Amino acid sequence: MNTTLILNANIVNQGQVFQGDVLIRGQYIDRVGKDLSAVPADRVMDVKGKYLLPGVIDDQVHFREPGLTHKATIYTEARAGVAGGVTSFMEMPNTNPPTFTQALLEDKYQIASCTSLANYSFFIGASNDNLDEVMKTDIGRVCGLKIFMGSSTGNLLVDDPAILEGFFSRFPAVIAAHCEDEPTIRKNMALFREKYGEDVPVECHPLIRSDEACYLSSSFAIGLAKKHHARFHVLHISTGRETHLFDSDIPLEKKMITSEACVHHLWFNDTDYQRLGNFIKWNPAIKTAADQDQVFKALLDDRIDVIATDHAPHTLDEKKNTYFKAPSGGPLIQHSLVALLEFYHQGKIGLEKIVQKMCHNPAILFNISKRGYIREGYFADLAVVDLDRAWTVDNNNILSKCGWSPFSGVTFRSAVTHTFVSGHLAYADGKFDETKQGERLLFDRK
Repeated sequence: MNTTLILNANIVNQGQVFQGDVLIRGQYIDRVGKDLSAVPADRVMDVKGKYLLPGVIDDQVHFREPGLTHKATIYTEARAGVAGGVTSFMEMPNTNPPTFTQALLEDKYQIASCTSLANYSFFIGASNDNLDEVMKTDIGRVCGLKIFMGSSTGNLLVDDPAILEGFFSRFPAVIAAHCEDEPTIRKNMALFREKYGEDVPVECHPLIRSDEACYLSSSFAIGLAKKHHARFHVLHISTGRETHLFDSDIPLEKKMITSEACVHHLWFNDTDYQRLGNFIKWNPAIKTAADQDQVFKALLDDRIDVIATDHAPHTLDEKKNTYFKAPSGGPLIQHSLVALLEFYHQGKIGLEKIVQKMCHNPAILFNISKRGYIREGYFADLAVVDLDRAWTVDNNNILSKCGWSPFSGVTFRSAVTHTFVSGHLAYADGKFDETKQGERLLFDRK
């Protein structure tokens, strides 16, 4: 087996930062120790002064393949993620066709097995008539079930209480949901359309997709989950009000109801719409500075369990449309870790907490097998970070296929220098080694 010896790393793992060495043998971490310099290895990397983190696990991305590959592909977006220290992703079912069947689900896995530089998993999608198909899911090989309880069209939107009862009462693994109340959104949309016609200012987005719309849907879904003792995960919390729906005094391993914060809701607020317009149009909407602060506080006190991106690229031309025609979402996966490290530089969050929320907790929450930690016997999913290598985001270094970023022009003080994916050095100082693809994530579930 190929071996790599990483020396003199500042290792961030399980609530500690300590200097040590890591020996990788094949796909796995073979040894973690204080002085392994005498151990023979095929490759030796001295990373003195740099930090070694478990690879980031992003539990919510939209990579657009199949059917929407003019925006992105599994290949392009996984590659962008690896450059940003993301070693594993979980991708959503709103592709074309939507991932409503086991056959369509396996089609995605087949594409990823040939093209994804990162490790991968895909959600099966809920529709108004596919409960029996969903129940065929192998929960040891699939991350979970995704339900769009808002912000969708056609058969992707599931808001009939009777149909939702079926999913919540029967699905045996993680149910993840996008929660926004559609009747509230439609009512608000009609009011703003009456006032502005088709030229609604994007600044109205958080008023249309309002605090009330989020809270009504999230609280309803949590009630359903509690009624049926379902394992439920609320995606992309965007309001301070919603943060009070979650507990901080229960260990994550025992939580039945969990939640996620996304990078854009931590970084931006509604004062940024005037400057960035549709480039920060997401669903749920980026809201007030008070909401931003409360979401961050809930992240720190463990009411919110994980950090993800909701990476959802669209083309520049699509984003330049008027409000109603411009799609929601944007590319973030390349910059998620360095954005959180910028918060570290600002004194807002510790390195240990970043690793907990981006690496350890997704692994716990989804019961991912042997990933998310720097541990002997675990897969060698690792990111080497230089906290003092400043760089500026511009069109020449954006790797997502869409070619733009809401972070364009931002200077980050930290950089990811190396990324190992299942033991393979997939990224090193700006260069990729694509001779080996990532692995399908497996899940320790009974």
